[in-house]
Amino acid sequence: MVIRVAQPVEVAVGRFGRHLFPAGTYVYTGSARRNFEARVARHLRQAKTLRWHIDYLLAAPGVSVLEVRRTDAPECAVNQATAGEVVVPGFGASDCRNGCASHLKRLA
Repeated sequence: MVIRVAQPVEVAVGRFGRHLFPAGTYVYTGSARRNFEARVARHLRQAKTLRWHIDYLLAAPGVSVLEVRRTDAPECAVNQATAGEVVVPGFGASDCRNGCASHLKRLA
């Protein structure tokens, strides 16, 4: 997902706590191997239970999804090939076993 944060926003990300997300364009890599369309549709809905880290960010004011890209490459490979700044270490990567610092990066 390519995400736009229009203005700096502070978001409480579940048990992760509060984090400041500077304005900019972000890339979030997630697996959603099964039921891709349903998972993406869920993330894009306004009314939903906040379950995943990305749900908390997407629910914040001034945050929007610009584009959704689908690939057959593993999420960690895509993430590691994406240049960018890690704003919140561990974001979206709680179950990552490949050494990703975060599955959300702010593009430089």
